[in-house]
Amino acid sequence: MQNDNTPLTADQTRSLRCVAAMMIPPSQAHQVPGADDDAIFTDIMNSIGQDAALVKQALQDLDTLAAGIFADCQPAQRQAAAAALQDAGGPPLLALTRVITQCYYRDDRVMRSLGMELRPPFPKGFEVEQGDWSLLDPVRARPPFYRHPPE
Repeated sequence: MQNDNTPLTADQTRSLRCVAAMMIPPSQAHQVPGADDDAIFTDIMNSIGQDAALVKQALQDLDTLAAGIFADCQPAQRQAAAAALQDAGGPPLLALTRVITQCYYRDDRVMRSLGMELRPPFPKGFEVEQGDWSLLDPVRARPPFYRHPPE
């Protein structure tokens, strides 16, 4: 496995774009792009961050399952490799899925198609129903049960 700080190779980048397109293709019915759209894919590449090692592992697994560079394989071969990776599951697949979906669903065009307001949740915030704060009274009333750190 490569170092976390090492950027994706050209082959890994092409394979990641293929996976993104397979996971979330464009939809004319909903007027949204696929996850391989230039703007969304740029966000994906910039957001890999701490998941870099796991994403690289998932891409390497896809290459192994496809018996070659995933992006260079025929569509049926790619589909079979992706299905095998999905069946295997695990942290690399979760990281790959997470980075693609989080970037897709924060794209303005996708948010608009879902009828969501194009803004961050804060500082405007959202209405949160107030609960019964008296439920915390027993916790507040009990003595501390932790040890103080050494000074």
